[in-house]
Amino acid sequence: MRTAPDQPSNERTSCPVPTTGVARTTPLAALSRVPWGEIQDSTGCAAAIPLLLNSLAWGDRETAEAALGDLRRRICQYGFVVEQATAATVPFLWELAQLPEVTCRAEIIQLLRSIAGARQWESTAAVYPKLLNHRENPVVWERRARQAVRAKSGVLSRLMADDDSEIAHATTELARTLDE
Repeated sequence: MRTAPDQPSNERTSCPVPTTGVARTTPLAALSRVPWGEIQDSTGCAAAIPLLLNSLAWGDRETAEAALGDLRRRICQYGFVVEQATAATVPFLWELAQLPEVTCRAEIIQLLRSIAGARQWESTAAVYPKLLNHRENPVVWERRARQAVRAKSGVLSRLMADDDSEIAHATTELARTLDE
């Protein structure tokens, strides 16, 4: 409905949409959708993971590196043992790896590579099949974590073309792991 020039409009004005047609979102906006208190990491309850991810997103280099080290111990211990919370964390790692303001993007991509290559529980179950009968089946966690890494692999080409050679190299290594 049009109004007379001397009357204020009652139509809402919309925020400008970026030229790409995709609205920008706040990093890690979906963190609250994950029931972190109900899933486990290597320390027990995974409730600390959102704080660590936020420290990665917003912290200076030192803070981000410390948070990533703690996160790595919680979701991919020793670089090859994944936990129940790993698959839920992976989409946020992908999100952070794409943000230029994140200070340790290459290290995040290296963590994604470790998760993609994790086969500890599957290897153990191959020789000890009773592992598959446990109520908490870590083989399923491992498979879900690998699937979560693969689910976002569409961004690999963009990250491989990154101006930062460390990010490009880490992404190339991740791509090789996903091809195995």
